[in-house]
Amino acid sequence: MNWQQLLSLKRFGDTEKRVRAEQDETRLGFEVDYDRIVFSSPFRSLQDKTQVIPLSETDFVHTRLTHSLEVSVVGRTLGRKVGQELLKRHPELVELGYTFNDFGAIVAAASLMHDIGNPPFGHSGEKAIGEYFKTGKGLKYKEELSAIEYQDLIDFEGNANGFKIVTETKAGIEGGLRLSYATLGAFMKYPKESLPKKPTSAISDKKYGFFQSDKDVFLDLVQEVGLISKSNEHTAYYRHPLAFLVEAADDICYTIIDFEDGINLGLIDEDYALEYMSKLIHRINREKYYALEHTKDRTAYLRAIAISALIDEAVTIFLDNEDKILSGEFHRSLLDKCKYEAQINDIIKISVEKIYHSKEVIEKEVAGYRIIADLLDVFTIALNNSFHGVSSSYDDLILNLLPKEYHSTHPSLYHRLIEVCSFISKMSDGYATRLHKKITGASISN
Repeated sequence: MNWQQLLSLKRFGDTEKRVRAEQDETRLGFEVDYDRIVFSSPFRSLQDKTQVIPLSETDFVHTRLTHSLEVSVVGRTLGRKVGQELLKRHPELVELGYTFNDFGAIVAAASLMHDIGNPPFGHSGEKAIGEYFKTGKGLKYKEELSAIEYQDLIDFEGNANGFKIVTETKAGIEGGLRLSYATLGAFMKYPKESLPKKPTSAISDKKYGFFQSDKDVFLDLVQEVGLISKSNEHTAYYRHPLAFLVEAADDICYTIIDFEDGINLGLIDEDYALEYMSKLIHRINREKYYALEHTKDRTAYLRAIAISALIDEAVTIFLDNEDKILSGEFHRSLLDKCKYEAQINDIIKISVEKIYHSKEVIEKEVAGYRIIADLLDVFTIALNNSFHGVSSSYDDLILNLLPKEYHSTHPSLYHRLIEVCSFISKMSDGYATRLHKKITGASISN
C-alpha cells in the first residue's frame, strides 16, 4: 500500500481526480467529512444510545455520543502525531500538499463515526438482532437466504451497519454522506465479508465490515485506496493503516473512560483508580491529586494523564511498524502486547466484573433483548406480508410506523430484512423503548 493512494480525497460520484494541493484550505475535504457526520441524523441518535450503563438514570456517564466525540479527539491527536513523522519519511506527500493535519482530520472523522451503526442497548443490541434470526422467530427465514446472507443477519455487526449507513444510496441521496474514500478506509476496521468467520487470528479478521447488500460499494472503496487482497476465494483485505489508529483511539477511551464511569457510579471503589491508573503514569503529582475535593475530579485528573501515556505508546508502535502495516504483515491492535498490556488487562478485568456484569446493566440488557426481538418481529412480518400482497389490517398499521424510506419492495428477502434491521439499529434507546410500548399496548395500559 502507498500513502498517496491511501489518502484519497475521492468521493462517491466523482468523475475527476481531487488533487490535495488544489483543495480549499479553509474547508478541506477531510474536515468536511467530520462536519457531514456531525450533522447526520444517525449521529445525533447516539446521544441516547448506551455506552456502559443502558438507560442510565444518572447524567454524567457516557453515551455513545460523548464516547464518540472523545474517541475523535484522541484519534485526531494520534493522527497528527503519526502524520508529523510520516511526512518526514515520505517528503513526496509534502510536495503533493499533504499536511500532518490531514492525518488528524481523517482519523478524527473515522473515529467520530466508529459507533454510528451500533443498535440501541449497547453490544447486547447487536446480539439481540443476531439471536432473533439464529434462535428466535427469525429462524424461519434461513431456508430462503444464502449462507452468507444468513451469516450477515445472525452475526449482525455494527461496523458493517455503520458502513451501510454512511454510504447507502437512497432516493435523491447518492452515496450517502459522500465521505472521502480515505476516511471510509480508515473507518473500515474489518475489511472482509461475514464468511468465512474468523478465518485467522489476525485482528482484521475478528469481525466483518460490510453487508452483502453493500459489497459493490466496498469493492469500489478498496480499489480506490489500494488495499491489499488477502484471498482469491472470498472478499477480504488488509486494513487501511489509519484504521489501526481509529481502533487505538477507541481502545484507549473505552478502557480508561468506562473505568472512570464505574468509579463515578460507585460501582468501583475510588482506591482502584489510583492503584490501577497510576501504573500507566510515570509521574503523579500526589499533592495536586489529593487537593482535588471531589472523586470525579480526582479520577478525571488520572484519566487525562493515562490517556496521554497510551497515545504516545500507540504512536510509537505504529511508527515502529509502519512497513509491516503497509505490507499487511501487522496483525494485532496497536495496544496489544504493548508495555502497558498487563495494566490495561487489569483495568478491563475489573470493569467487566464491576460494571459490565453489574445487576443494573444485566437487567436493562435483558429488557433490550425483548424490545429488539419484538420490534424485529412485527416490522419484518408486516413488510414481507405487504410485499406478498397478504398484509392484514394490523400489518398496515405497523407499516404506518415505518418511515417510507424503509418500505422496501426489493425482490430479495435478504434486502428487506437488512432494511428492517438498519431501521431498528438507528433507534435510540429511548425511542426503541417508547415504540415497543406502543406496539405492545403498554403505553395505553399505563
